[in-house]
Amino acid sequence: MIAAKPGIFSVEGGKNLFFTFCLVSTLFFVWGFCNGMIDIMDKHFQEELHLSLSQSAWVQFAHYLGYFLMALPAGALALKVGYKGGIIAGLLIVAAGGLWFLVATQIAMFWAFLVGVCAIASGLTFLETVANPYTTALGDQRYAAVRINLAQSCNGIGWILGPIAGSMFFYSVDTHGRSTGSELLYIPYVAVAIVVLVLAVVFIFADVPDLKANDEYRLDRPVATVSGSIWLRPHFSMAVAAQFLYVAAQAGIFSFFINYMTSQVPAIPQSWNSIMTGLAKHAGLFQSWLSGWFRADNTGVLAISNKGAASLASLAFVCFLVGRVTGAGLLRNVPSHRLLTVYGVMNVILALLVFSKLGWLSAACVFLSYFFMSIMFPTIFALGIHGLGPQTKRASAYLVMAIIGGALLPKLMGYVADHSDMSRSFIVPMFCFAFVAFYGYKWPKYAGPSAE
Repeated sequence: MIAAKPGIFSVEGGKNLFFTFCLVSTLFFVWGFCNGMIDIMDKHFQEELHLSLSQSAWVQFAHYLGYFLMALPAGALALKVGYKGGIIAGLLIVAAGGLWFLVATQIAMFWAFLVGVCAIASGLTFLETVANPYTTALGDQRYAAVRINLAQSCNGIGWILGPIAGSMFFYSVDTHGRSTGSELLYIPYVAVAIVVLVLAVVFIFADVPDLKANDEYRLDRPVATVSGSIWLRPHFSMAVAAQFLYVAAQAGIFSFFINYMTSQVPAIPQSWNSIMTGLAKHAGLFQSWLSGWFRADNTGVLAISNKGAASLASLAFVCFLVGRVTGAGLLRNVPSHRLLTVYGVMNVILALLVFSKLGWLSAACVFLSYFFMSIMFPTIFALGIHGLGPQTKRASAYLVMAIIGGALLPKLMGYVADHSDMSRSFIVPMFCFAFVAFYGYKWPKYAGPSAE
């Protein structure tokens, strides 16, 4: 009998792993939702605690610090207990972090919220370290980049819903117009804790096979001799640098999206306000979400409000999701390194146009940058772990550890913006995208014959 050939969701022998893929994809939604809320938290603390842009970036620092500190322990645990054990551990840590926000609300200090942010990120680190490489092993390796981008599409849905939840609770006001964001901030995080606890129970009883990745560089030898070997593979070591800079650029743009929309776009026509007011009156359950998108300054000129910008962040993440879905389709026919190169170049151009302060054109470029960022993280990840076999989990830990870049660039962008403006700060991610494009262009040379 001839064994069935592997397919997109099947391994050698014909075993179909589509259900396992769908189950693991729910994890991508969880961390997308949590990250989406983080990215609109900056502006909330700027106004509640009177922080500068660079000071509010401590939110991103705490978030990505969790990734940096826990990536290697997560990789070590995955090696010891397998994919399933790593996923369950991550879910339990996320739940603990979500419940901590109940305590943080009572303490009502900036540091207490940062502890919760870091704790949730620590749990998400386990999920990302395990789930990203696991999706690449759930079928034919030719479609590894396709699978990880499809799974990351669920991440995109979470990114869309996260800002919506954040805008409802972080920027809520009482009947007297006073902000209640600090008192209600815990609600979405407690909801996340409940959801991930349910998911943990599901994973305990689910069939999650501990699959092995292909070993194309003959790294199947004692771990003590392999650790250095993966760093000698330039396609991996350069992927770590590319991931560091990509996440740095992503975190900077995501975290200051609200600041850009509230300070850099041209004046809003009065007709737009009339349209939104009319829509809000007939929106039923969505009335509170559609109201208050615009605000008037002392001279009566309309601008986008914090709440409106937070809602627009969801639209930006729709662009992100569309990019993920269409990118997964393109990757079935276009080499992943080539598509990464093109998207990297496009984001260099878009960042330069934002830097140039061209009014609505620059504002549109911010949204387009989300589209072209969409495939970067999963594609760099798939290219970086290509052919590393038994060292895939260890390599995955380093690639997740590279997320620490997201802790640093928001500080630098905030510094530039504090001394100039948000438009000029886009010069920083522009250079990051240039390196990502360079990595994609050079990847075939770095990966060697196995890349063919």
